[in-house]
Amino acid sequence: MVKIIRVHSHKVSARELEEAAEIIKRGGIVAYPTESFYGLGVDATNEGAVSRLLELKERPRGRPILVLVSSLFMLKQYVTRVSPKAMALIEAFWPGGLTLIFHVSRGIPEGLTGGTGKLGVRLSSNRIATSLVEEVGRPVTSTSANLSGMPPLVTAVQVAEVLGDGVDLILDGGKTPGQMASTVLDTTSYPFTILREGLVGREALMKILGPDGLS
Repeated sequence: MVKIIRVHSHKVSARELEEAAEIIKRGGIVAYPTESFYGLGVDATNEGAVSRLLELKERPRGRPILVLVSSLFMLKQYVTRVSPKAMALIEAFWPGGLTLIFHVSRGIPEGLTGGTGKLGVRLSSNRIATSLVEEVGRPVTSTSANLSGMPPLVTAVQVAEVLGDGVDLILDGGKTPGQMASTVLDTTSYPFTILREGLVGREALMKILGPDGLS
């Protein structure tokens, strides 16, 4: 039976996250709460771990997977460029529900980019998620904790029931809001393109980018 560790979002300690981070560093899979649903985290730089994640979710290859970072410094280690317009969005909406797509610079398996050379990146507003990424010290995947095509899950118990021993550890941060997923915005060419509408609306984006900032 998969191990579940109860974690309190209002008081996250490194000790509570240490076991989860070590599992991820060794190539394991950890389920954790985000501001919308539970996510599945592996070391985004570990090709074997990414392959195991795709198999667990029964997810077809060629579909990109988003990752979380814990800081702007971490982001800049893995993408080629953060444009001034993208930086303005980061300052306005991170941490939060906006995923930005950049060109990858190094160290990210093709299984995450779907062969596009691009990577979706976000800084989560969930303290457990961001603290976990910080403890790992590398980007961590943020794909919904479910089987591909099935509804996302909002409790640790649901994750255990659906994915079972396919997950090495579950961080139980309580029931997640279950609201919309993050907005996904491609910043690799201008004007930017919304690939998925979600928590951050088009009008909010245009307030930062101006009327010509979105295609």
